[in-house]
Amino acid sequence: MLDPKTRELVAIGASVVAKCQPCLDYHLEEARKMGVSPADIRSAVSIARMVRKAGDQNMDVFVNERIGEAIQEPVASDACCSSEKCCG
Repeated sequence: MLDPKTRELVAIGASVVAKCQPCLDYHLEEARKMGVSPADIRSAVSIARMVRKAGDQNMDVFVNERIGEAIQEPVASDACCSSEKCCG
């Protein structure tokens, strides 16, 4: 079971990936009330941005394949979610 601070950090990351601004505002406020450090919040946001970027890029490749457009390169191998175990 996750402790409340960790749950808020996960929710912050999920809000960033989902591009949900009201969710992000809510979970940032809750995390700050609980005393989550700015460094931990920045870390959660950074990871979420990498996940979101990988998903967006891989979706672009997928769409291009389906519509017969020139195929773009998928996410670089050093990206957070480039492995098949995650989003790639």
